[in-house]
Amino acid sequence: MKYEIKGGNLPVVICELEAGEKIITEGGGMSWMSPNITMETSGGGIGKMFGKMMSGESIFHNIYTCNGSSGEIAFASSFPGEIRAFEINAGKNLIVQKSAFLASEITVDLSVHLNKKLGAGFFGGEGFIMQKLSGNGIVFLEFDGSIIEYDLAAGQEMVLDTGHLAAMEDTCTMDIVAVKGVKNIVLGGEGMFNTIVKGPGKIYIQTMPLSHIAGLLAPYLPVK
Repeated sequence: MKYEIKGGNLPVVICELEAGEKIITEGGGMSWMSPNITMETSGGGIGKMFGKMMSGESIFHNIYTCNGSSGEIAFASSFPGEIRAFEINAGKNLIVQKSAFLASEITVDLSVHLNKKLGAGFFGGEGFIMQKLSGNGIVFLEFDGSIIEYDLAAGQEMVLDTGHLAAMEDTCTMDIVAVKGVKNIVLGGEGMFNTIVKGPGKIYIQTMPLSHIAGLLAPYLPVK
């Protein structure tokens, strides 16, 4: 499969498939495609469907297959930001926020990742339910705003405002901790909790979480 990412901060990934190649996406993810590409909707079994429901992911996926000659299919982001391509293999799995998955080769497995830290479950903007990408192949992820990468050494930590953690290699761990001091919580304007990510491994930080945008817009929306 060949691909090209275009569109600046309103990106789209255009994939060129050869005959027999397949690509998978959530419902509504396809933007345009060649007429020789066909779609089949799949839930992936009761267990996987339940896991998808728990993670906030769409229960059904669409599998697109290229028939005959080569064809083209495109997937656009749902919010201003970036689309990134990642190569998944046995030595490089990713843990990503629930809304990040856009499309992938069918050989990539998407499953639920449960954070073992209790605090992350109740208070984190990322939550204790995220998504794990494993298997082999290329996956396309969409992120809010721009992406900043850090390669953390073993034991090295980074403190993030909740909502900014977009993805991390599965060698990293994360937890949610309360901001210390009542004055800092009440007057600091940074919220009550921070996300602590510990290496080793790469982390991907998004500069404009959709949840923050929603909070900024809320005062200007009409109340029903």
